[in-house]
Amino acid sequence: MGCEGLLTMTIGMRVSPEPTVLDFLKRYRNALNYSIEKIIKSNATSISKAHKLLYNELKKLFNLPSRVAIDCYREALAIAKSWLRNSRRGRVPRVKTLRMWLTYKQSYRIRDGFVEIIGGYKLRIIGWNKRYDSHENREARLVYRDGKMFLMITKNIPKPETIKPIDVIGVDINEKKIVVANHVLVKDFETPVEKALHFRLLAERLQRKYSLTRYQAWMRRRGVLNRVKSFYRKSRNIVVDWARKVSKDIAEISKSNRFAVAVEDLRNLIKALKKLPKNHRTSLIMLGYRKLSYWMNWQAIKRGVPTIVVNPRKTSSICPICDSKLVENGYRRLKCLKCGLEADRDLIGALNIRRKALNEMGGSLTTPTAQQMTDVKTNRCWEPMSL
Repeated sequence: MGCEGLLTMTIGMRVSPEPTVLDFLKRYRNALNYSIEKIIKSNATSISKAHKLLYNELKKLFNLPSRVAIDCYREALAIAKSWLRNSRRGRVPRVKTLRMWLTYKQSYRIRDGFVEIIGGYKLRIIGWNKRYDSHENREARLVYRDGKMFLMITKNIPKPETIKPIDVIGVDINEKKIVVANHVLVKDFETPVEKALHFRLLAERLQRKYSLTRYQAWMRRRGVLNRVKSFYRKSRNIVVDWARKVSKDIAEISKSNRFAVAVEDLRNLIKALKKLPKNHRTSLIMLGYRKLSYWMNWQAIKRGVPTIVVNPRKTSSICPICDSKLVENGYRRLKCLKCGLEADRDLIGALNIRRKALNEMGGSLTTPTAQQMTDVKTNRCWEPMSL
């Protein structure tokens, strides 16, 4: 997410989709696909070789300005090298989307409410996030999708100083909700899985309705195809928007209370999903653990909140107080027969995640001389703890 001491972030700037720029993007896409094929065939995997091979051809064949031609073969080189490094590579990659690499002050510049691109192209700025205007613009990407055009500008901002946590909150991620908890704070966040799954099922229903035995008719009917894409896009956007908002809330709660964030290491979750029923598996995949973990980590870094990743083993099966085996006591409720603790399965998971993180950090982070919190009821050793 950036070099040491800096964070690399992307700012979206919406601009007017001019017809001349759309034609320019199509020529760039054709030049990019041409460059990818030629780099792979010639094995020109260095900047100098790619420059000798493609620079003059891109200017003559596709009428690209000199700097845009350089950006084009640079992007093609990155795509080709990534494909060549893949041991399980398939067909030669082809770019289908309309997008363009641009270098600040050489390929583009921003002046008087317009984005000026080399070659005499001007795009009117419609709107953008002005919070980071004081930071220098860097490389950008001009993107056209769904009738809208965006200039995605890269910026480097100073990384905030990491806070010194006084405690840890555990984050337990489940299909229905996310539970954030420690010994003084408990907060639930509902997931949008059902809403996102609704649009996914609508798309699949249309695909089945317009599918024949020999070919998929829905792919050849533009109206149906656009409708299917729209449903899938809505489903994806619902999950991404939720992940960004929830991650921001968790990071702000942690920063205001000086808590570190502890999460489970769920990298092997996809392998385990194969053993689950189809409906449950689909719901968990829709939740997007990878998106959520990415945004949680990013929002925490932006606010200087430390993140601890712990092993998920036994986080929902042992007591967070006495390490005893828990038994079921109703729907998604667990009870410890030794100390009497009874709580929701997700809350117990969050508390166990917190405890594992504290163990990794060397024990309790609060000072032993701290005063008793007035809003917490004192529990005697023989009394069961209820959460």
